[in-house]
Amino acid sequence: MNIQLNGRAIRTEAKTLSELLIEQQIDAACVASAFNGQFVPKSQYSNQTLEEGCQLEVLSPMQGG
Repeated sequence: MNIQLNGRAIRTEAKTLSELLIEQQIDAACVASAFNGQFVPKSQYSNQTLEEGCQLEVLSPMQGG
């Protein structure tokens, strides 16, 4: 399926957000995610199903001052 990940089009075989993070080699413990503009709690990553054309933002928190 084709989706948007952080503003770029990708093709994935992943069915859930959790599977996508593994596929993309992203450490789920170190990111915050949004599905079609809605925040997804880490506890829901394995339940959040992906759909054709969906938009995902996966961001790493930054520290600084």
